[in-house]
Amino acid sequence: MTFNLDRDLCFFDIEATGLNVIRDRIVQIAIIKYFKNGKAPEELSMLINPGIPISEEAMQVHGIQPKDLANKPTFQQVAQKLYDFIGNADMAGYNSNRFDLPLLMEEFARVGIDFDVSRRRSLDVQRIFYKMEPRTLRAALKFYSGQELVDAHDALADVRATIAVFEGQLKRYENVDIEDEDGNVQKNPVRNDMQAIHDFTNDLKTLDATQRLKLNTEGVPVFNFGKYMGQPVAEVLSRDKQYYNWMLNKEFSTQVKQIIKKLVKEHEKNKG
Repeated sequence: MTFNLDRDLCFFDIEATGLNVIRDRIVQIAIIKYFKNGKAPEELSMLINPGIPISEEAMQVHGIQPKDLANKPTFQQVAQKLYDFIGNADMAGYNSNRFDLPLLMEEFARVGIDFDVSRRRSLDVQRIFYKMEPRTLRAALKFYSGQELVDAHDALADVRATIAVFEGQLKRYENVDIEDEDGNVQKNPVRNDMQAIHDFTNDLKTLDATQRLKLNTEGVPVFNFGKYMGQPVAEVLSRDKQYYNWMLNKEFSTQVKQIIKKLVKEHEKNKG
């Protein structure tokens, strides 16, 4: 299938030392990049020395051992290569909005690279699947393409499986409408249109992967945690600089910190 692209699109998958997007590190990343000009897709796959221990639970999932990474480059050594390969492309993956994308942002931030996702679409193939046919990646591949998943949790194998699932979803749900629990009908939400997929697979009221910030009913960014729960982010942080500095220096995600910096800057500019 030829994807209808107005930007380059990178499907990617990450294996990591654990499941904490702030504390854990990447041990393997694989990317398959599709080009809007129709050029043949390009692949990039690499093992990365995380510099911290791999949890037993993670090793049981992906099978990557410390000895496999002993002579591999660190993220800092490959960061520019990854950044250049991705370029300005949109990002797509399986559960990528909740895990892979925020983890990648943290890794880039640690080496001083601003991986800005505010101007990229993020397509989460799992979100299509969970909304349309709630299952796992293995079941999704069999359901949508009739294939068996071989080498599950090898990053490149998972990327290929994700692409096969996405292609199957675009075919299966062409011209299919859905109705939510409130009786609202979405007309043909899963179609070969990357903006439509972005809108369908993202909770547009949640502003970050860790769900610390969200939009209220008026579309104003508000806190989704803590003592300022439900209050406007920009207004509060412009007034309470101590809380603002606390957030910038505590263990909030890079994405959250980027958003609050932007909101405060815009608020103070408009106020001035």
